[in-house]
Amino acid sequence: MENRQPTPVMILCGGKGSRLKEETEFKPKPMVTIGGMPILWHIMKGYSHFGYNHFILCLGYKGSMIKDYFLNHRIYSSDIHHDTACGHTIIHERPGRDDFKITFVETGEDALTGDRVAIASKYVEGPQFMLTYGDGVSNVDVRSLHAFHNQLATTQGVLGTLTGVHPRSKYGMVKTDHNGVMTEFLQKPVLNDYTNGGFMVLQKDIVPTIQKGEMIEDAIIRATEQRKMGLYHHDGFWHCMDTYEDMKQLNQMWEKGPDWRLWG
Repeated sequence: MENRQPTPVMILCGGKGSRLKEETEFKPKPMVTIGGMPILWHIMKGYSHFGYNHFILCLGYKGSMIKDYFLNHRIYSSDIHHDTACGHTIIHERPGRDDFKITFVETGEDALTGDRVAIASKYVEGPQFMLTYGDGVSNVDVRSLHAFHNQLATTQGVLGTLTGVHPRSKYGMVKTDHNGVMTEFLQKPVLNDYTNGGFMVLQKDIVPTIQKGEMIEDAIIRATEQRKMGLYHHDGFWHCMDTYEDMKQLNQMWEKGPDWRLWG
């Protein structure tokens, strides 16, 4: 698919991922793998499927590993013939080569997400950009999200739209009758409420409202108080990789055919 308007996708890739220390002690969280590929690659493939292949990666903790991966991605994903005597190299391209246009932005190892967005926004040439985190996968239709946001921006003057997803309870949920006898026990059910799924569209006009040394969510809270934020409801698949258990679950899902794999 081709997106006629190259709206960039900004991805927050700079955090240390302390709750996934088993993996992030040695690599940045977006480089933790699912099915042998970094979760960041999965996220980018999802956007690229809908025609959004211009990415702005906000780097921080161990950001050089992200640069190294994508700058050498052609080599890593291809068969290679190399002649050590003369230094001649032939790269045998495989079908389905990725088409990513990437801007790597050094935003500081300890910067908060608001600062990262503000620093990277200088590479946003148009009036708006996509924004997401480097640790969540979904089958959300980002093209539909974008269209929904544009409608709200035109009719309601919103500064941004975020995707609301149904969270899964970390606990077993129980119901009882009036006698206190349990009638239902649900282990980690999906809840009816919505939480921030991390797939957003923001007007560049929101950037000046971001205060130094704050999270991007703080700017979103202020915009919400001014009725300047929209919510796009997504009732499909969404999963965030916060812990080692989440990583294991996502790898198990990949083996069975993951819901977030929209590309061929």
